[in-house]
Amino acid sequence: MTDAHLAPTRLYHNPRCSKSRGALELLHARGLQPAIVAYLDSPPDAAQLRDLLALLGLPARELLRTGEDEYRQLGLDDTTLDDEALIAAMAENPRLIERPIFVHGGRAVIGRPPERVLELL
Repeated sequence: MTDAHLAPTRLYHNPRCSKSRGALELLHARGLQPAIVAYLDSPPDAAQLRDLLALLGLPARELLRTGEDEYRQLGLDDTTLDDEALIAAMAENPRLIERPIFVHGGRAVIGRPPERVLELL
């Protein structure tokens, strides 16, 4: 875990993702310099994912990237899987985590579309 995971203003970011880059550009344009969590290199653990989900106000299933190969390979389309099973899968396979996630002011939002990050400002 890096200090970025604890920063009050942070962006869970994948620089290869156009939506993630777009969200970061919007934040920079407004003078914000969020801590960057390169979540593929420094993935959140299960406790951090639970905290993120609480800030987002979402069940674990809504944080899953359903188009990833791991989603199918791990059988995550099984609707009987509970949040803990899905959280464990995301902690082990961070590519499954939707991005970008912007945390600011004790709240969080998934930046899809990127303009959603502005809702927290």
